[in-house]
Amino acid sequence: MSILSTTEFKQSVNQGQRIMGLDLGTKTIGVALSDVSHMIASPLETVRRKKFRDDSARLQNITEEHEVGGILLGLPVSMDGTEGPRCQSTRAFADNMLGVLDIPVTFWDERLSTSAVERMLVNDVDMTRKRRGEVIDKLAAVYILQGFLDAR
Repeated sequence: MSILSTTEFKQSVNQGQRIMGLDLGTKTIGVALSDVSHMIASPLETVRRKKFRDDSARLQNITEEHEVGGILLGLPVSMDGTEGPRCQSTRAFADNMLGVLDIPVTFWDERLSTSAVERMLVNDVDMTRKRRGEVIDKLAAVYILQGFLDAR
């Protein structure tokens, strides 16, 4: 399998299979899953990053457990549309995942996803800083995945 355009990705993930959305950070990976009809994104978990081998093993378990048919990675594009070191790191992670999993992978522009979720948690939910830290990554993954699902 290879990294696909979003159009190719949409065509290659079948109804009945979930899409896994990932918000890739330096210390954690936020994980969200779509329902099988690709309408709703839900938070699943936050994976504490260790070595790639450990991270990829956990993600592989999730894909098997939840019948995931494709991975959508948030791509941290700069506000001016350029790709910096974080984009390069995300692309390298995707390439490495393709060596572990034989399912389609694509990217989705995640500009401002974490800040939008944090704003919501502060303003709408009035959540403490500690609690926000526990949920923000998986909710950012939901935000990214739901954006993709809504664009379909």
